[in-house]
Amino acid sequence: MTSLIASCPGAASPGPLDHLAAQRVTGALYAPNACFYLRDGAVYCVEGTASPGTGARLGAAGRLPAERWQRARETAGPTHRGGQFLVGEGWLTQGELEICHLGALLDAAFFALPLPPGTTSFTPGTAHWLGVVRAVSAAALQRATAHRRALLDRLRPWAAVDAAPVVPVAPADGGPSPATGRQRRLLESADGRHTPCELARALGQSAFLTLLDTRRLAAAGLVRMPAAPAALPRRRPGACHPVPPTTQSPPPSWQLPVPDLLETPDPDVALLVRLRTALEENL
Repeated sequence: MTSLIASCPGAASPGPLDHLAAQRVTGALYAPNACFYLRDGAVYCVEGTASPGTGARLGAAGRLPAERWQRARETAGPTHRGGQFLVGEGWLTQGELEICHLGALLDAAFFALPLPPGTTSFTPGTAHWLGVVRAVSAAALQRATAHRRALLDRLRPWAAVDAAPVVPVAPADGGPSPATGRQRRLLESADGRHTPCELARALGQSAFLTLLDTRRLAAAGLVRMPAAPAALPRRRPGACHPVPPTTQSPPPSWQLPVPDLLETPDPDVALLVRLRTALEENL
């Protein structure tokens, strides 16, 4: 899953989000794996492909059936009052909606920031159907993202588990697991086939926290580290793959092409081939 986590340069220059925030624009900023919705330069919604959104979180928590979320979307209308509709119907409290929505916003932004230059587009006036639940300044959003990335970087030796299926490992001493409640739920859901982000989507919880918990569990020896890819064999000069002899013909031999076979009029190329052939024969 490492490829999903945007790199953070040491001295980041202002990006598209900073410029739009400074101009106090309203509209939608489209990035490779997320869309940022702004009003007067503040970010009030981020929808990404790497983490579950507000509706998925509420549904997984049993707080809001999918049909009610869809009803709010259809009822939002041109005034984009989907969030107010959910609260007005008594299906959610304002606090529940704000907390869940802010968590989804921060999660999606984490996997999208910093935005690569030249990969974004902006459409003025475009709004999200949910409306403004809670806006965050671009600067605060990027500080929160940097803080989360620093937490993950402390566990960088275990980063290989980010994109690998989560495989639980029993405690070495056979005693009770030292995992937290949230980590135990993660281990109970891990089936050895799904990655941390896939489990986060299935559980309707933060993809960032799932990554963080998976690295912590790997550091504690409660999640198996994926096997390192086997190194390719190094070729010795002049070496070749052996071909078993057959009764029909002698073992084929391999040799570098000689200048005559190259059919090149370039004397420099012919000289290089002669030199290479001589070196191979004497190795």
